[in-house]
Amino acid sequence: MSLPDLDAQNFDADRQHWISVRVYYEDTDFTGMVYHANYLRFFERGRSDHLRDAGISHQSLLEREDPAAFTLTRVEVDYRKAAKVDDLLHIRTRYIGTEGPRIRFSQTCFRGEEIIADGEITAVMIHADGRPRRPIRELVKHLEAYRWEPKER
Repeated sequence: MSLPDLDAQNFDADRQHWISVRVYYEDTDFTGMVYHANYLRFFERGRSDHLRDAGISHQSLLEREDPAAFTLTRVEVDYRKAAKVDDLLHIRTRYIGTEGPRIRFSQTCFRGEEIIADGEITAVMIHADGRPRRPIRELVKHLEAYRWEPKER
């Protein structure tokens, strides 16, 4: 699979964000396959780059007068195939939206046309000291332009 046409911020026409990840030896377990927890690292990179490319960096959140950050409250991953050393993977990140304090993402790891893993991720916003907080209104409003919506068939 080649990546779809992307804009300068790595979003396709359907508001899906894409990054590529090469699998290195350090990503694998003793069998030579990617260790299952490393898909969470790949997904983290996808979400972080999605936010950064949408104009929201983790650093800018921490530098606010009222510092904020994200933490995950739910991760559900389905592992479908094994990735191996030297594989070129593509991580697709879809911002699903907010539901109250929850910020939801859907992510898929591809090798070519094959789905290697896919997951549903829920994050919440926290104060810098770890206490929960409501999502920042202007951030939610800004992200609305990047919300993925399924096409009707």
